[in-house]
Amino acid sequence: MLQPRIPVNPLPTGTVIPLAPSTVPTAAVEPVACHHDHTPVPAPVAAPRTTLQLTPGSALALAAGGGTVVLVVGAVLVSMLLAVAITGVSVALIAVMLRLVVRDMQKGR
Repeated sequence: MLQPRIPVNPLPTGTVIPLAPSTVPTAAVEPVACHHDHTPVPAPVAAPRTTLQLTPGSALALAAGGGTVVLVVGAVLVSMLLAVAITGVSVALIAVMLRLVVRDMQKGR
């Protein structure tokens, strides 16, 4: 359906390879000599990477720091959960007390 209308050149050799064989005779095409230098380009030098080297002491410090962070975050989350639980219990107790007071007020009329 969609076919390219340009010649396919897998390598830039200077000769054009047509898509379909041509029925019209063509004159021989001589390749053009290039006039530039073909010396290989030197490979780029990789920048020195700074790698993180862990000594046993620094690995121990890193593990202790990670453990401390886990403990602190856990303590904060547990205290927040405890605060929510205490608040819920106190609101429930206040609701029960108010219900009893309102019932007593209605009976005492």
